[in-house]
Amino acid sequence: MSNTPTAEDDVPVDEQRQSDEEASWFDRLLQKFGLGEEPDLRELIEDALARSKSDTLSVQERGMLRRILRFGNLTVEDVMVPRADIIAVDDSITIDELMRVFRQAEHSRLPVYRETLDDPRGMIHIRDLMSWITAEAELADAERLNLGKVDLQRSIASMNIVRDLLYVPGSMSVLDLLPKMQTTRVHLALVVDEYGGTDGLVSIEDLVEEVVGDIADEHDVEDEPLIRSDPKLGLIADARMPIEDLEKHLQRELVSEEQEEDIDTLGGLVFSIAGRIPARGELVRHPSGIEFEVLEADPRRIKRLRIHLPKKAGDANAPPPSETSPR
Repeated sequence: MSNTPTAEDDVPVDEQRQSDEEASWFDRLLQKFGLGEEPDLRELIEDALARSKSDTLSVQERGMLRRILRFGNLTVEDVMVPRADIIAVDDSITIDELMRVFRQAEHSRLPVYRETLDDPRGMIHIRDLMSWITAEAELADAERLNLGKVDLQRSIASMNIVRDLLYVPGSMSVLDLLPKMQTTRVHLALVVDEYGGTDGLVSIEDLVEEVVGDIADEHDVEDEPLIRSDPKLGLIADARMPIEDLEKHLQRELVSEEQEEDIDTLGGLVFSIAGRIPARGELVRHPSGIEFEVLEADPRRIKRLRIHLPKKAGDANAPPPSETSPR
């Protein structure tokens, strides 16, 4: 018999099997008492925040902590501005037209494209525009500005002030995009699909707001509710209203289980029924009897609708479905 010491890994098969069986039995016993695998830390913190009645953390701090915990599960697609809502400019736009767009959009950065959003060229920052205008208006002594020297009919393509922006897929984690924006110092990203088409837009502000909540500045105006009752027009809804919220408000089922995957908003529902973007003033009838009147739309999307609720037979003054019992 050899006197060579046995290596630590050279454990007899029977002993190894017995050890594995004991470990497995012990693991099962721990799981029976809820002491098995270590629970997810994220879930533990969320549960602690929900259960704790301590006033150590303010309401604002608790809300921020919850948003931080959810932040890691978000993708770019979850936070992006959809393509239909992107405000962008063609690189053939003139300076005077661009200044009007900046005033109306109240953004500091605008994407620049050539002919369509699927051919992006970069972005333009309002500070670069003002710097260029100032340089053009400077007199020889550089003490006074002569704005009459600025050619407002020049196109931005000829001004060399278009900056690069980022291009990211919608599936990208926001935890990856945020440091990328920080390191590149590019705070605007176009969201592209697998074919290179533009799906949406996301800024660093969109990411930060997911943690700290909405950031409103002195130019922001409070958004109107997505649905409201107008004294003259009746029930008015924004086409961006989530279909689930509209169903709750009307207490009616508007989409089937099969449609839920494809229809997210009221505008999407109306588009699905009509098979196209309906024109302003057009009525689109839902199978339930509800009629959607298009109040505002452009060739690309529906914006605002009036909802005509069906009345009960023989009752001209029937209450709307929101006043009846839930379905």
